[in-house]
Amino acid sequence: MLANIANRFSRLVERYLPDAFVIAVLMTLLVFFVGWLMNFSTPMALVESWGQGFWTYLAFTMQMVLLLMTGMVLASVPFINKGLEKIATFSNGAKKPYVLVFLIASFAYYINWGLAVVVGAILAREIGRRNQEAHFPLLVASAYAPTVLYTAGLSSSIGLTVATEGHFLADVMGVIPTSETIFHTSTITIFLALLITMPIFIVLMAPKNKSEIIPFNPKTSKQVDVSPDPITTNTNLSPAKKLESTPFFGIITGAIGLLYVTSYFVKGGDLDLNVINLLFFAAGLLFHRSLGNFASAFKKAASSISPIILQFPFYAGIIALLGSSGLGEWIIGGMSSIASSETFNVFSFWVAGFVNILAPSGGGQWALQGPLQIPAALELGVDPAKTAMAVGWGDAWTNLIQPFWALPILSVVGLHIRNIMGYCILLSIWVGLLVTVLIFVLY
Repeated sequence: MLANIANRFSRLVERYLPDAFVIAVLMTLLVFFVGWLMNFSTPMALVESWGQGFWTYLAFTMQMVLLLMTGMVLASVPFINKGLEKIATFSNGAKKPYVLVFLIASFAYYINWGLAVVVGAILAREIGRRNQEAHFPLLVASAYAPTVLYTAGLSSSIGLTVATEGHFLADVMGVIPTSETIFHTSTITIFLALLITMPIFIVLMAPKNKSEIIPFNPKTSKQVDVSPDPITTNTNLSPAKKLESTPFFGIITGAIGLLYVTSYFVKGGDLDLNVINLLFFAAGLLFHRSLGNFASAFKKAASSISPIILQFPFYAGIIALLGSSGLGEWIIGGMSSIASSETFNVFSFWVAGFVNILAPSGGGQWALQGPLQIPAALELGVDPAKTAMAVGWGDAWTNLIQPFWALPILSVVGLHIRNIMGYCILLSIWVGLLVTVLIFVLY
């Protein structure tokens, strides 16, 4: 039954869902129009707010882009790439491929969502090549679906932001260690519940009729190459080429970076975006060895990041519009005002999910939602750490609906967002219901 629903819904979405950039522009116009309806006399003020906000998150954008790119570069290290190809050989049968892709991608998302993009994409592609029984769009959806788990992992943007000294809400809520957010028992419980139930739901969506299965077809897939470059063995290299190909500089530079990260943690430092970026940067240098191979991997990763760089400023503008028009405060404040101390975090989760559709940036969303949610939480006696995680879960939840963060993985496998979104939307219904219940019980 679920397979039939998924098949019909997927076809409907493929017919009517536009390109992700079109969605970003339409979202901008929608928020501008609603904001104008709420403030008839200030249309020019909204225009100015949008223009100023367009570049507000440049530093954060760079952090997010580097987080994604360093993860992708690390995933293209030869021994990791070959390991994924080896894992793909165990994907025989009609159900195992989806579960295998989901679980491996989940592990990668826990470590770093940039790493997960390429890990999931390569694994889905390699399994698709070997197993013609696998429905490739659902296979790719299985690789992207663990995005809902990232907020409980080591690259959780909100969890790491509130753990960073001097973050913008430090005077209100203090610096919250990761032991109270991403490593808390309640977070781990939600993570495990999703890890167990989501692959079951995915398998139930798999087409039963062979005529409905769309296998991987390399001839019709416009893929981005993320494979590692071959190791240069030519001894007749120019001095410049020798500098690029020697492993000495890459290993030394990577070792220095890892030494700093080790010292940072030994001295009691906590995880934040900068140290995670440096860790993956250094590991990439160390494992790619030569500076030339590392730079080549970075260049390949950049080609799949371009849609994010293009669209991020538009969503930054939307965040500015939500703030200046009062629309964001109206949405967040309205739902929070009817919440009690027992239901506050459930409402925070729902609001975060809705806001994320308009502005898919965990850090940017926290900049909008945090200053309104945290004082209200403190007033009701709600633990601000749990409120922060509720917002994080909401942000991750509707990543399944918002196509923005799926763009890199789609460029690697050569599919369009409309090919997987039908399955992701259905899966988001289950995730929303389950996490709502668990937040109510645990938070």
